[in-house]
Amino acid sequence: MAIQLGVTYRNAMLDQLETTVGIIPRLNIYTGAQPSSASMTATGELIISLLLPSDWMNAASGGSKTLLGSWTGSASGSGNAGHFRILSSASVVGMQGSITATAGGGDMTLDNISVSASQTVTVTTFSLTAPGV
Repeated sequence: MAIQLGVTYRNAMLDQLETTVGIIPRLNIYTGAQPSSASMTATGELIISLLLPSDWMNAASGGSKTLLGSWTGSASGSGNAGHFRILSSASVVGMQGSITATAGGGDMTLDNISVSASQTVTVTTFSLTAPGV
């Protein structure tokens, strides 16, 4: 049987992740598949880099946490968005994951994954769920 965590602890884990990344996080979006580990060098071409709001996720509830505010920015490059990284102000990777178009099943979804330079791109969904249900 797997270990199960109470919802209070699951919420605390998620809220601590946001606290650790900090109030000046950067979202970088790259082409291609994500590296096999967040500790590895980023792969693909960086096509979007934007500062997230200082309070960038809603408070955890029910063991889940969702994006807060508008995550919108202008693309600096062109290509198909494939993965993302959220970094601290010191450029330490807090997390990475896959990207798909809305309803595509990725860890993060965009309004359009086919990106052209100067295009406005909006993150439509992003959520985290703590393990241990």
